[in-house]
This record gives sequence, structure tokens and C-alpha cells, in this order.
Amino acid sequence: MSISLDPLPLAVAASAFLLAGFVKGMVGLGLPPVAMGLLSLVMAPVQAAALLVVPAFVTNVWQLAAGPRFGPLLRRLWPMLAASVVGTLVAAGILHGNYGAEATVFLGLALIAYAVVGLAALRLHVPPAAERWLGPLVGAATGLVTAATAVSSFPSAPYLGALGLTKDDLIQALGLSFTVSTVALAVALAGGGALSLSVAGSSLVALIPALLGMVLGGWVRGRVSERVFRRCFFVGLLGLGLHLALRPLF
Repeated sequence: MSISLDPLPLAVAASAFLLAGFVKGMVGLGLPPVAMGLLSLVMAPVQAAALLVVPAFVTNVWQLAAGPRFGPLLRRLWPMLAASVVGTLVAAGILHGNYGAEATVFLGLALIAYAVVGLAALRLHVPPAAERWLGPLVGAATGLVTAATAVSSFPSAPYLGALGLTKDDLIQALGLSFTVSTVALAVALAGGGALSLSVAGSSLVALIPALLGMVLGGWVRGRVSERVFRRCFFVGLLGLGLHLALRPLF
């Protein structure tokens, strides 16, 4: 598989990663949903997923390394993380070759669900006793969504937000979950032939606007109300999700 060098896809890709990096720098998540949503307007979802690998991995590791409690979080979350890896690899094997209209609709629905959860500001709470069985279920569901759409923040992000973690621990936990999902996705894409060396090189180039956007987002974060920005972000994500979900009908 190769990435188109036409001006429009390249311009959209650069803009997508710049905006996605900005959102991640601003609110701590959102790079895959924004990038996948915009990239899928000009290329097949599997191509977009392959381009996403390096920027997602590097920015997630950056976010993961910034926190102070990697060990305790890993011990607490490993059942969810393990199930996410297994779910991604198994689902990728089943869905291999079917990244067409169905995957685009699935991506749109995932973005809509993610936006609705964000706009509703649902205050979910997971009792400690439920983590033992709920964590693996959330991980498996996250793996399915990741394999089909390359978006690994649903339902993992709402679940992690319901664990009662401190702000710093939540940011690090999100980075940990996204990093594991990105590695599993990369393995699945490579196994399916979608992540070749040439595509990996294009993905590495895409890291530049993503990091620039992340730095800009971090700079703006201290100067703009995060509440207002998050609302605008989720409204935009909802519109994009509706567009992708309904596009095959027109």
C-alpha cells in the first residue's frame, strides 16, 4: 500500500495532524479521532490508520512519560491493557481487508458516541470491585474499535475517567492506554501489509505537524478556558462523526 502524493491529500494530512496535535496538547487526548476523521475524507481508513501510527505512538509516549506513577497504574490497569491488545489483534484478523464503507460508518458512530459522552459531561463512577471484570470488557471493546477505526479512546477514556484518578494520574493512564493500543494497531497493520517501510516513512513525516500542534496546544492551554475549548471540540467531533456515518447514504 502507498500513500497518495497528490496535493489535496497531502494538505489535508498536514492540516489534520497539526489540528489533532493541537487538540491533544490542549486537552490530553483527541489525536486519533481528529486525525482519522479528517484523513478519512480524502483516503481509505486503513491508509489513514497507517499514517497515524508514528505520531500517535510518539505523542502518547510523551504523555505517558510526563506522569509520576507508571508502575502503580500499570499494575492496576494491566487486565484492561491486555484485553485491548488481544481484542485489537483478533478483530484486525477478522476485519482484514474490509476497511471500506463499513469502517467509515463505524468510525463515524464511534466519533458520535465519543462526542455525546463528552458533551453530556457524564460523571461515571466505577467501584473498585467492578474493575476486575469491567476492565477486560472495556479493553476488548477498545480493541475492536481500534482495529476497525484506529481510534483507541472509546470506551477506554470514559472508563479511565470513571476510576476516580487524580488529574495527573488520569493523563498518564490515558497515555499508557493509548500507547499500548497504538503498538497493537501497528502490529496488526504490519501483519496485514498496510504498514510498509515507505508508509512508515510517511508516518514519520506526519509527526512534524503533530508535534508542532501539540506544542501550540500546550501553550494555548494555559491561556484559554479548557471548558469552552472542550465543548467546541466535542461539537465539531459530533458534526464530523455525523458526516462520516451518513456519507455512504449519499
